[in-house]
Amino acid sequence: MQKKPYSRVYVEITNICNRSCSFCHGTSRPSARMSLERFRYIACELRPLTDYLYFHVMGEPLTHPSLADMIEYATSLGFKCAVTTNGTLLDSVGDKLISSGVYKVNVSVHSFEEGTDEDYYSYLSSIADFAEKSSAKGVLTVLRLWNKGTDGGRNDRTLEFFKSRLVGEWKWGARGARIHHKLHLEYGDRFEWPDMEAKEGDGRVFCYGLSDHFGILSDGTVIPCCLDSEGTINLGNIFDTGIGKILSSERSEAIQRGFSERVAVEPLCSRCGYARRFK
Repeated sequence: MQKKPYSRVYVEITNICNRSCSFCHGTSRPSARMSLERFRYIACELRPLTDYLYFHVMGEPLTHPSLADMIEYATSLGFKCAVTTNGTLLDSVGDKLISSGVYKVNVSVHSFEEGTDEDYYSYLSSIADFAEKSSAKGVLTVLRLWNKGTDGGRNDRTLEFFKSRLVGEWKWGARGARIHHKLHLEYGDRFEWPDMEAKEGDGRVFCYGLSDHFGILSDGTVIPCCLDSEGTINLGNIFDTGIGKILSSERSEAIQRGFSERVAVEPLCSRCGYARRFK
């Protein structure tokens, strides 16, 4: 089977979120939810390009009433679908998410920042309940603690709780632990989102944007990567222009060529703390 050009495409089905986390850049774009009809169009357009759809840029995908329908449709086309969630709605829609045919669920456990200890452990308990059910059903489930150095000691408490609730081998590696088949805990550093108001770097960056992946915002705007929260690098709109034409445009090719030379062509990229990690 011929390999597809992109390892994944990020599709933002909504930019609406039920939280306001300190680590998240957020967006000033108008609140929006992608319709099921528009998602189906995008899925068909992307079929020749990738086998993986990631429901993620801004927003909380579990707030979208058609999430399960979108996953079911994409899966019927042969996609594997991954969802990134803050985990706060798993109690109410977790079972439906599992039964949708979702391939992978990333739970950003570091999303809990405010509330009582009772709220905190209730949050962790609902995530543990979901993780047990989802992994048992064959859904790859990853519990993320992407806040090393900024957690104020909470990660130790989180780990202690999960180790008491989630029975497994807990085999540790460089980035976290394999708890058992289809269930992992993953550590990561907190990073700075790119922002046009941020200080410009020296222009030496590297990114896999447009060579390995790209993103599509809820209004159809195509962006180079999942960190362009405002759609600053607007490459075109998939509802107006064919995706092939957008990806082969002069601007898209210049961005990709720049990254191959460790050069930030776009001003936003020169302000990306994540891209500077790999320069």
